[in-house]
Amino acid sequence: MSTSVILLIARILLSVMFIMSGMQKFGAIDGTAGYIASVGLPAGTLLAWLAAIFETLAGIALLVGFQTGLSALALAAFCVFTGFVFHYAPADQMQMILFMKNITIAGGLLALFVAGPGSLSVDARTGKTVTA
Repeated sequence: MSTSVILLIARILLSVMFIMSGMQKFGAIDGTAGYIASVGLPAGTLLAWLAAIFETLAGIALLVGFQTGLSALALAAFCVFTGFVFHYAPADQMQMILFMKNITIAGGLLALFVAGPGSLSVDARTGKTVTA
């Protein structure tokens, strides 16, 4: 299997969670806002909308390979931030599993940042492909 096909599969696997999560947030903004407020962050409703928009758009950008490096880096930072803010609770095994999931996904996104999107991407079509 070619490197570009593997990078496409990686982009699909990494992006689907963000797209689905963002879309679900649109259908439950009040619940998302409440969850954000429960950890002490201000402006839960505003942050809920921003998170929904960000996850959906950045996920789609990653999926199609548009501004892949920027998308991967932003999503990696998002994963680390949300991992620490929402899931870092050493006494709670389930929350620590979610925390490690976020950190692991951030690692995959950083690898994609370094590897680039591959030739099966919008970036490649526009001549903006960056590869290792």
